[in-house]
Amino acid sequence: MRIAAIVGLLCGCAALAGCGGKDRPAPGGTAPAGAVAPERNWRLVATDDDRNRLRGWRDTWLAAVDKARKGGRGAAIDGLHELADPDRALTDPLPPAGAYRCTVYKIGANGTAMADFTAFEPTDCEIVGGGGLLEFHKTGGVQRPDGLLYPDGARAVFLGTMVYGDEDKPFRYGQDRLRDMVGYIERIGPKRWRLVLPAPRFESMLDIIEIVPA
Repeated sequence: MRIAAIVGLLCGCAALAGCGGKDRPAPGGTAPAGAVAPERNWRLVATDDDRNRLRGWRDTWLAAVDKARKGGRGAAIDGLHELADPDRALTDPLPPAGAYRCTVYKIGANGTAMADFTAFEPTDCEIVGGGGLLEFHKTGGVQRPDGLLYPDGARAVFLGTMVYGDEDKPFRYGQDRLRDMVGYIERIGPKRWRLVLPAPRFESMLDIIEIVPA
């Protein structure tokens, strides 16, 4: 009888532990992590630092835009229209594999040498699919985010690293926290997407990369 009681108690504790171990939802709200295949679960890959950056994306967005407006760049922000709307997210968030043009917007200066709003010329980028997760590669410019896209409800989480200058290979994610990048990609219009990178390490408080077919 005592053995049966102990077994019952242990089973009850295990059930309670399972109920208390749910993952936090990703931005936009998603299913618990346990419902996602391990190889497609960004939560099992992301560093703690990047989890925090992603968790605070909205506060970062609002603070960056507020800083840009206070710096006299309100008209530039307004000119981005839906690109600068934090709640603009349509169904089917992932762009299909192919060639694209990417335009980087840096919002909110991080340091005294940067402007509160900078728009760069469009450069080449691509989405690559190989039977697993889609890959995002920015192939033009001196700063080139490179990483994987993890489907996550109405958005897809981006985990990758920054490639600089004439470097031809990205660092492995998690190898250098100053290179690590986290963000999310979503569709904001017909054949139009954006990659949002909250709290990048240098220059800006928020990067938004507009993605359109080449």
